[in-house]
Amino acid sequence: MVLATLTGGVIARIMHGEMVEGPVLQILAIKKINSTADAERYRILISDGKYFNSYAMLASQLNQMQHNGELDEFTIVRLDKYVTSMVGKDGAGKRVLIISELTVLNPGAEVKAKIGEPVTYENAAKQDLAPKAAAPAPAKPAAKKELVHNNNNNNNVTLNGTINAGLTHPISSLSPYQNKWVIKARVTSKSAIRTWSNARGEGKLFSMDLMDESGEIRATAFKEQCDKFYDLIQVESVYYISKCQLKPANKQYSTLNNAYEMTFSGETVVQLCEDADGDPVPEIKYNLIPIADVSSMENKAVVDTIGICKEVGEVQSFVSRSTNKEFTKRDITLVDMSNAAITLTIWGDDAVNFDGHVQPVVMVKGTRINEFNGGKSLSLSGGSIMKINPDIPEAHKLRGWFDNGGGDNVANMVSARTGGGNFSADWMTLKDARLRGLGAGDKPDFFQCKAVVHIVKQENSFYRACPQSDCNKKVIDEGNDQYRCEKCNALYPNFKYRLLLNMSIGDWTSNRWVSSFNEVGEQLLGHSSQVVGEALENDQAKAEEIFSALNFTSHIFKLRCKNEVYGDMTRNKLTVQSVAPINYKEYNKHLLKELQEITGIGSSN
Repeated sequence: MVLATLTGGVIARIMHGEMVEGPVLQILAIKKINSTADAERYRILISDGKYFNSYAMLASQLNQMQHNGELDEFTIVRLDKYVTSMVGKDGAGKRVLIISELTVLNPGAEVKAKIGEPVTYENAAKQDLAPKAAAPAPAKPAAKKELVHNNNNNNNVTLNGTINAGLTHPISSLSPYQNKWVIKARVTSKSAIRTWSNARGEGKLFSMDLMDESGEIRATAFKEQCDKFYDLIQVESVYYISKCQLKPANKQYSTLNNAYEMTFSGETVVQLCEDADGDPVPEIKYNLIPIADVSSMENKAVVDTIGICKEVGEVQSFVSRSTNKEFTKRDITLVDMSNAAITLTIWGDDAVNFDGHVQPVVMVKGTRINEFNGGKSLSLSGGSIMKINPDIPEAHKLRGWFDNGGGDNVANMVSARTGGGNFSADWMTLKDARLRGLGAGDKPDFFQCKAVVHIVKQENSFYRACPQSDCNKKVIDEGNDQYRCEKCNALYPNFKYRLLLNMSIGDWTSNRWVSSFNEVGEQLLGHSSQVVGEALENDQAKAEEIFSALNFTSHIFKLRCKNEVYGDMTRNKLTVQSVAPINYKEYNKHLLKELQEITGIGSSN
């Protein structure tokens, strides 16, 4: 057995800012800790045979190696990718070694002992820190980077030399109790600029998601900062950022794994990292889902996918009835090697500038699934990313498939609406759904049934919502013809109605109360939410006419079933995912199939 030779004395050099390629070290101990966001992290004691470092951490992507027992005591490893960062306040901070990629050279079971008698690297002699004769010459100073500082009184201000790769802080270490810090992060998404206007004035904002080796965080820029930074900041680029305000994250509106979020201020500094190609900041990861799999996913779920633009629609402009704002959109059809097609809606400048006639490869991240009448489509939202003809293997493979006729006979039209309901869900009676315990698991269950509407409650069947097209938050009536949206933090002179119907439906086995939201409610009632809401508030006779017309009508319901806890009680809740008129030809096929399964008698036709 041959043991790899440790790179003696290298820890002191690394922890004082020198970048050493592929150092070989030994793990002496490993301990599980919690980060600021309570994510699983591991701290390790690592040695080069001469010095040890107890302030080293594994990036979260290496956790699986620890789970598999690959990083036991005495294991010899080679560091393939790492970075050092400062954690803690100035003057009391500690430099931490964060390891993001490593290779096991000798398992601990082979080594069986500590190599050498290492001491803490802080006792390193000065000669250990000097570059060795065989080492490459120090790199030339980096070219001057683009710097934006939002301070009109000093346009040449810098961060006093603190913005560099050796003096940055990991995102996971940030908290409101720190005043001086610099992060080095990649922008994973950026929203469009949103505007508001109320009695107190007008404003604008945009938000972005940032990521480094340690975690992720959301940042928002308002008003002057919005104008200053919006065009500068580009998705997928890496920036040094400092002097933002930190506050607890509002988890109702953010799914990022961080307890805090950032707000740009008048002192915020943003500097482009021009050497990001060799940077340890991770690339944006795309969890690409085949288009065919979208048909079985939940409504409103967020997905990444890639496809060829086979068809492109015309640009459409319309004015929102609730906000009087003009919107522009375009629908395109994507196909992929799962032999499926789906409609993707793109908005604004993306819609106007999109050239689909060349049938490009389109890759999207963070698109939202919309379901209507059994069909599912995708739509870009504020945090979505769209890339045209990305230079990745999946795109090249898809292009070859399509150019050789792969998209000529697509059979699965995921966005197609089914007149008899979505037959991809299991048929079941309401009684069977209860007897089988649907909804008791960790994930919701789905089924479809033919049922009659018995009663529709008019009470609490609507609410007043934020008039912004991308916000459905319930507004608070301020009592002065002004309505406050807490999500947008703005006052509006108007609102829009949103439906929330509760109704009793029944089949031949049982009755159940079900809930349905705005789009399904509009389809069932045959009127827009605005018409229904105004009738309920101002014309009770018209409202009675609208609601009574729905009684005793039959439909195909696709239902979501999930147990929910209310106080000390668990209730099995049914929500209408989609509704469709009965296609009797298709429904009779289903009934005949059931009869054949029950009797065992096959069809003679």
